[in-house]
Amino acid sequence: MTIAPEKLSEPAVRSLVAAINSGDREAFMALLAPGATMSDDGSDRDLPEWIDREIFSCHGHIEVQSESQGGHALTATFRNDTWGEMRTAWKFTVTDGRISRFETGQA
Repeated sequence: MTIAPEKLSEPAVRSLVAAINSGDREAFMALLAPGATMSDDGSDRDLPEWIDREIFSCHGHIEVQSESQGGHALTATFRNDTWGEMRTAWKFTVTDGRISRFETGQA
């Protein structure tokens, strides 16, 4: 069972998932706080380079399976043209309505 993006609890996360699924890099970037950071499988990454490589240049898509921590943590199936489909965990830090950090990795 999946949770539709518009049903996610946290507004910033809801909008970020929608931006990923619609391939809207500009909307994604607008949701990030200045100086936002991220990590993948426990290693900090260059955020703009990572999102281009893992999401926007290879048709990334996220299907949320569950949420917790008030919508700040997701378990999801993520797929892109490079890696195929995998079960992933996402954790978001939201500051003043914008995402200041997210962490993702295989679940």
